[in-house]
Amino acid sequence: MKKLNSVEVLGSASVICTDKTGTLTRNEMTIERVVTASGRADVTGLGYRPDGEVRSVGHPLGATATDASLHYETQLVLIGGSLSNNAQLTDHDGLWSVQGDPTEAAFLVAAHKLAGTTGHVDRFERHAEIPFTSERKLMTTVQREKEHGSIVLFTKGAPDVLLQLCTRLQRGEEVVPLTEELRKRAADDIEAMSSEAFRTLAVAYREADLPMTSDTDFTESVEHDLIYAGVVGIIDPPRAEVAASIAEAQRAGIRIIMITGDHPATATRIAADLGIIEPGGRAVTGSELDTLDDTALCEITRKVSVYARVSPQHKLRLVDALRADGEVVAMTGDGVNDAPALKSADIGVAVGMTGTSVTKDAARMILADDNFATIIAAVRQGRRIFDNIKKFLRYLLSSNMGEVLTVFLGVVFAGFLGLSGASDDAIAVPLLATQILWINLVTDSGPALAMGVDREIDDVMARGPRSLRDRAIDGRMWSGILSIGLVMAMATLFAIDLFLPGGLVEGTDSLAVARTAEFTTLVFAQLFNTLNSRSEMTSAFRELFANRWLWGAILIALVLQIMVVQVPFLQAAFGTAPLDLAHWGWCVALASAVLWFDEIRKITWRWLARHRAR
Repeated sequence: MKKLNSVEVLGSASVICTDKTGTLTRNEMTIERVVTASGRADVTGLGYRPDGEVRSVGHPLGATATDASLHYETQLVLIGGSLSNNAQLTDHDGLWSVQGDPTEAAFLVAAHKLAGTTGHVDRFERHAEIPFTSERKLMTTVQREKEHGSIVLFTKGAPDVLLQLCTRLQRGEEVVPLTEELRKRAADDIEAMSSEAFRTLAVAYREADLPMTSDTDFTESVEHDLIYAGVVGIIDPPRAEVAASIAEAQRAGIRIIMITGDHPATATRIAADLGIIEPGGRAVTGSELDTLDDTALCEITRKVSVYARVSPQHKLRLVDALRADGEVVAMTGDGVNDAPALKSADIGVAVGMTGTSVTKDAARMILADDNFATIIAAVRQGRRIFDNIKKFLRYLLSSNMGEVLTVFLGVVFAGFLGLSGASDDAIAVPLLATQILWINLVTDSGPALAMGVDREIDDVMARGPRSLRDRAIDGRMWSGILSIGLVMAMATLFAIDLFLPGGLVEGTDSLAVARTAEFTTLVFAQLFNTLNSRSEMTSAFRELFANRWLWGAILIALVLQIMVVQVPFLQAAFGTAPLDLAHWGWCVALASAVLWFDEIRKITWRWLARHRAR
């Protein structure tokens, strides 16, 4: 977190706009399907570890004679994709990792799963590359076969573009003309895979008679008369923990919006799998957003939670529309062009592992592990921190209110309490100045600070987001502060009246003993109030011993108070007198009135909340 107040804002987020790749998904592109002229092969296993196999229907590919053609074609597709490739797959003591584009790495992993394929890849030596561009949507490498010296071009890219450059088709070990019928069948296969949310890449090749000198400049003009080998279906599997995190966010009243550059079918499938939308839900594309004015865009953002084929400019418009509609928006991003949207959002979240430095500079929060579940954990933490701040304020204000009312009411009603004439002064003050300072030192330091690290007492994800316009100390909290302070003062003043001669109750002790009992009662009442202040609605007895720091602070305060009352040199310093067991018992009993009063108040508030919910 780059700014401290961002924690509070994140806890108040009502909408989280997130990318798909790498945040909701593992960013481990995996080939799950290969479709060629002879049929379909499925690839098992996920991620970069090459565990799995390539199967036709129900058995390993190549296990029967009928699979021979499919085996040959599938192997050719994986060889071509592995050679038209700049990624590297490495094994470090059983830990597999990739360098380069995850989509390209998917071919290398799949090639390891089909026996003998990597051996064929090693037969070739690269001599030139025609790199991928977003305009061409293709990548071609020129390879020389080491043993025979033949030159082969391998091309992979967008299937619709690559098909236009193909004139022949691989069928088994034969090459046949790519007729219009076969071309339509290949296009239908590609469309079917896209509708199932696969990212598709096609592979083609051709042998060529090309010069191989060091100064030969290969251009895209060599990409013609290609032999179509097949198409692969790639999926980026969702992170296992993300679905539970999204459900937790929705329970907390936070709406999740997916904004991705992927195909709409891919986006809706992943969104449905993760619970962002219902199965069959729709995605709005960037081209549709271009047709909407600001008013229509606001209407769309209220209903639609998946946006596909969007550009960074669309992300900025979506963030602005949501904020204009009163939402508190968190936005994730990784690219340079995402920086304006992150800057415009209430909380910009930069992807830390793959994000650019420009994005990180524009963000308020950097996601170190690129995992969406961490954002939800941070939301919970933000809400818990804000709750702890309120506990701190509730405790300090109500306790200090008790001190103020004790002194004020003690002077105003001195005659009723027996304080008039109890000393040489006209009115004996309820507390000495040193005693007030001691109370602030003992009760306002350790116990108050311990609340800053208190555990979550209320389920912070069971309530909706807090509006940034809401006050930290609202009307209900003020009523609790005043009422607890008043009860604390009444219990404290009753203690001095109980032991002091005169007043409402006739006592027999000296002013020093009565004042010490009052002083001790106020300290104990504030320690009981630490338990009250941990939650505004939940009983103090829930998770009673969860905060060890708080109980340590209470124990230290008790020991110090006993010392101030019973140790002679401290008695002289603080104007106290020793108390017997009966006095100590009355002090504890009267101070506990604060706890019992607040329990009744919380029961009343919970009953009213259930009554309103009906």
